[in-house]
Amino acid sequence: MLQTVLALLGGLAVGCIVGYLTRKKLAEARIKSAEEAAAKILIDAKKEGETRKKEALLEAKESIHQQREDAERENRERRNEIVRQEKRLQKKEEDIDRKLDSVEKKEESIRKKEQDAEQYRAKIEDLQRQKVKELESISGITSQEAKQILLASVEDEVKHEAAILIRDIENQAKEEGEKRAREIVSAAIQRVAADHVAESTVSVVALPNEEMKGRIIGREGRNIRTLETLTGINLLIDDTPEAVTLSGFDPVRREIARVALEKLILDGRIQPGRIEEMVEKAKKEVEQRIWDEGEQATFETNVHGLYSEMIKILGRLKFRTSYGQNVLKHSIEVAHLAGVMAAELGADVALAKRAGLLHDIGKAIDHEVEGSHAVIGADLAKKYKEIPEVVHAILAHHGDVEAGSLEAALVQAADTVSAARPGARRESLEYYIKRLQKLEEIADGFEGVEKSFAIQAGREIRIIVKPDKVDDVQSVHVARDIVKKIESELEFPGQIKVVVIRETRAIEYAK
Repeated sequence: MLQTVLALLGGLAVGCIVGYLTRKKLAEARIKSAEEAAAKILIDAKKEGETRKKEALLEAKESIHQQREDAERENRERRNEIVRQEKRLQKKEEDIDRKLDSVEKKEESIRKKEQDAEQYRAKIEDLQRQKVKELESISGITSQEAKQILLASVEDEVKHEAAILIRDIENQAKEEGEKRAREIVSAAIQRVAADHVAESTVSVVALPNEEMKGRIIGREGRNIRTLETLTGINLLIDDTPEAVTLSGFDPVRREIARVALEKLILDGRIQPGRIEEMVEKAKKEVEQRIWDEGEQATFETNVHGLYSEMIKILGRLKFRTSYGQNVLKHSIEVAHLAGVMAAELGADVALAKRAGLLHDIGKAIDHEVEGSHAVIGADLAKKYKEIPEVVHAILAHHGDVEAGSLEAALVQAADTVSAARPGARRESLEYYIKRLQKLEEIADGFEGVEKSFAIQAGREIRIIVKPDKVDDVQSVHVARDIVKKIESELEFPGQIKVVVIRETRAIEYAK
């Protein structure tokens, strides 16, 4: 058994050795084969490299040869181009030389002509001097005198043409300006139509019967004296049936007296104590009404931010009249007119309306403070913190100072339109006649005027001139001079149209 095992182990060992040797030989054979293959690959690679090297050298030589040929061809073309350029330049030089020769010849010819012209000019001047001397000897005047006569003639002609041109330009400007102004003012008036109630310095209170007059007078006149003392208003009790007249220049006090008297008449108990009580109630009622009127005016014109005292003063204008025109209604109308015109002209609408509403604020207290209502109103506006533009517009609305802004000028125009429109104010017959007579006197005082007629309530004056003394151009100057004199000597609302009429008639009779 042991021997068998040993034999097996020995066989196994021998087999391993044989296998190892066999694998070694196989590996050596593979290595040798690989070496041979590598050597072959190297030989092939060397051969291929040599071949490619030769091919590259050939290609390089061909490329160099081709580049050399291209360079030589390009050089030949450049040399040819240079030769052509040289020929052109040579030709141009030859042309320039020929032209220079021609120019020199022309310059020489021109110099000769200039010399000839200078000689001719000298001869002409001599001839002109001789002719001037001959003309002076023939005419008997010198050339300087003839020049002055000619200039005077030309000056008269130029003045005439200038006057015609000025007339045409002025007519055109007036037509365009009047058309634009009419459009703006008419639009403003149409949008702001307001009725004014004519008021005076008296109020009439109706009585239920004639017996009430005695009760108002009272025993020994105590009642009427008490009422007059408390209100500052005069009660006129005359033969007018069932009516008592209240007279006074302060419209607020007159309104207080009217309200108190109406309350006493309704109550029936007319005695000093009751009169005092009713007057106090009337004062409170009128003060509340003044506030309401002022506040309503600000709402109606959309003017806000006024001090409460300013609103009260504004409300007092409800009881103030000017030429029969209610001042508060007039102020509201001016505010609307100024606002509409400011909107048309692109000005500050809010500023124009504010200044228009407050422009107559001074009339509310002008019986208490010295000075014109424009100055009083400006001081009030300044006192209650109005902006300088509003203060200036109030101060300038009657032309006391020159309007320094477009809004101030619009307030002036709106105030004039509101006051001058038909039916806005009453005017005494005497003043009206004097104004018409003054207009005609101014026109008649100009030389060449035959007759003048003031028409349309003094809004227009027509002047007939003598055609043999005033021509068409001079009539323009006459109209302008009359306008300037009217503006300097008369005060008038709105504007006055001056029309100069010149007419020539030739009359003959066939017999």
